[in-house]
Amino acid sequence: MDGTGGPPLCFPNLNSSCRRLLRPTSQAALLYTLLASVSLLTVVLNLLVVVSISHFKQLHTPTNALLLSLAMSDLLVGLLVMPIEGLRYIETCWLLGRLMCALSPYLSYCLISVSLGSMVLISVDRYIAICDPLLYSSKITVNRVKLSVCVCWACSLLYNGCILMEHIGWPDRFSSCHGECVVFISQTSGTVDFFLSFLGPCGVMFVLYMRVFVVAVSQVRAIQSQAAVRAAPAAKKSELKAARTLGILIAVFVMCFCPYYYPSLAGVDTFLSLPSYAMVCWIMLINACVNPVIYVLFYPWFRRAIRFIVTLGAINFHTSTFFPLTKL
Repeated sequence: MDGTGGPPLCFPNLNSSCRRLLRPTSQAALLYTLLASVSLLTVVLNLLVVVSISHFKQLHTPTNALLLSLAMSDLLVGLLVMPIEGLRYIETCWLLGRLMCALSPYLSYCLISVSLGSMVLISVDRYIAICDPLLYSSKITVNRVKLSVCVCWACSLLYNGCILMEHIGWPDRFSSCHGECVVFISQTSGTVDFFLSFLGPCGVMFVLYMRVFVVAVSQVRAIQSQAAVRAAPAAKKSELKAARTLGILIAVFVMCFCPYYYPSLAGVDTFLSLPSYAMVCWIMLINACVNPVIYVLFYPWFRRAIRFIVTLGAINFHTSTFFPLTKL
């Protein structure tokens, strides 16, 4: 409460302070516990992905380099974005100051764009692996993938800097009181961003995976009709399994991000500080925790890598050239 006995304020010493919604102590404790658990789980799971791919040389493949980029962005979401967004919605006040109000949306948008860009690159990788397997090793190399990942991160930083230029320069432009951080995106900017950051990339991924599906079905039928070829089925099965897993990854990604872009579809302006928007933001953020769970369910190499790391096998320097897998 403020000094006059009026409604609770975010900053009691400021007359221009926003009103604060006080939560019961038990509810606040539960929310903070849930926030800490989800953030910690997201960081730990994605850190395991990063350590697994980085440490074991057998896992230094082009596809895994893309997964590494995705895991890094998800790790930063759990480490930086989730705590900030959680504090905003639990306290119902912005307590981190003007500078963080300017930078936190930019950080969040950049990491989201990197995740989406990584998904597109993964789709291209699987498309070439399935539809043009003979030239895959010459077209897709680890160095080229690393360059593509660097370009993806750089474009994300530049693009979101342009989208949020006004907010970064004047973060309290639409704030009606102290203790509020409003990120306003006009209908025009939101529509452009919707097409460039969501609809366009998702359309590319959909077209590529439809093509992969058609080619995969024809390859399976060809393999089944040629029983004399014994080595081919195992190789094709491995590629098809990888394509299926990454397809699930992308499908979950799209489902988590669709609610976030609903205002652009509905043709309304987007205010990220509205309480009703908290749910769709967190559905989007939870995707960073879901991705490594998909790895655990569908990637045997990841399960074995986790087991190896947990048992401290990765501490031995020589294990970087050895991985207990018959197949990658």
